[in-house]
Amino acid sequence: MSYAAESTKKSVADKKKIELPGPSDAPVVRIPHPQPRKPTDFKSTHFLVHTDLPSKEAHELLNRLEMMLGLISKYWGHPPVGIIECYVVKDLNVWPPGSLHPTGQAKIAQEAGVTLSESLTLGNKTVAAKAVVYAYADRGTPQHEAVHAYCSQTFGKTGPLWYSEGMAEMGQYWYHNDAGVHCHPFVVQYIRASQPKSLSSILSEQSITGDSWQNYAWRWALCHLLANNTNYAARFRPLGLGFLTGQRVSFAETYGPMAAEIAFEYRFFLRHLDEGYRVDLCSWDWKRKFKEPSGGAALTSRIVANRGWQASGVLVSPEKKYDYSASGMWQLSKTAEQATADGNADGAGRLEGVIFKDFELSEAFALGAFGSFTPPAEGQLFLRCRDEWNELADNKGVMSVKIKQAGDGQPLLRPTHTAEEPAETAAAE
Repeated sequence: MSYAAESTKKSVADKKKIELPGPSDAPVVRIPHPQPRKPTDFKSTHFLVHTDLPSKEAHELLNRLEMMLGLISKYWGHPPVGIIECYVVKDLNVWPPGSLHPTGQAKIAQEAGVTLSESLTLGNKTVAAKAVVYAYADRGTPQHEAVHAYCSQTFGKTGPLWYSEGMAEMGQYWYHNDAGVHCHPFVVQYIRASQPKSLSSILSEQSITGDSWQNYAWRWALCHLLANNTNYAARFRPLGLGFLTGQRVSFAETYGPMAAEIAFEYRFFLRHLDEGYRVDLCSWDWKRKFKEPSGGAALTSRIVANRGWQASGVLVSPEKKYDYSASGMWQLSKTAEQATADGNADGAGRLEGVIFKDFELSEAFALGAFGSFTPPAEGQLFLRCRDEWNELADNKGVMSVKIKQAGDGQPLLRPTHTAEEPAETAAAE
């Protein structure tokens, strides 16, 4: 059956054809292929794969596809509908003439992929859909396209461009019970070296053909942030389901009051993006109340080792000096030696601060277990255990940090270096 053929009109239903392209110029992770093979069919519970890959590689591909399908169907809360048919090609020369759809063959020739989909609708309701994947046999393209096929056959829709392609990229990177970044290294290198693409430009993109892997990278980063950040994840899944089920939903209506916060956290994510980076552990605390220390009383905050910047609850000014004392112990891995807030000799594990104001951050500055500091700017003080941004997850321990204005009241005591569990909110000592 040709999925590019013009649909036949029916009195009670209409057929709609959707073409979902893959990035045409993405760097590829090549699968070793010792010698040409004739195309062979391989089946699993939810997939029928026509491929010239050797049997072992074909079964490995089926396992990856099934695992990914289980994760995305669980996330969206809908089991897959029907068998997903895939043409996964390593060498076009071994495929007989006419065995591949021309559009699919053209994309494979570019070492990319495309999903061709037909849907039968009654009014606004999809009553049947069939999607066929055509993908070059690299590491990620078949999985990317299989996400499109799942959405097409299960929902009859894939959502707006930024969501459709961003979630398809997420599909090839998802790991079970692991919220860390697992994208290709060239994606990390590109994003870290590029001028960040604005949130508004990503959301307003309308093109559905001729896209590049660079555009896919920005869409993936936005979807990864929204799906994993604790501030936005609860709204992101219903938003996506609304797109897929044809409801009248939009990013602006869902996140309008939070747009400035999302833009800030998106830029922060792009700046620190790396393999293993955990968006959930670096989610910003927008609800914490801040105040200036006064009357000689200290404000106390709880700073854990396995998170990013955490709100101290203290408003500071560069015109004033502040005393601090950090009591407790933490460690930079499960097997590392415990350290105080002074950290190790190389500075790792040291308590450090940053000032937040008007969605901008000052340069980070070192603190420690005990001492005084003059902040570099006016604003809200955030604290953290200094560590590589993509290595926070295995940190352990907590500090009880007390801060007061220097010269007021009784001096702070040197820390005991035993773990304390103060209240989450800043309180007068």
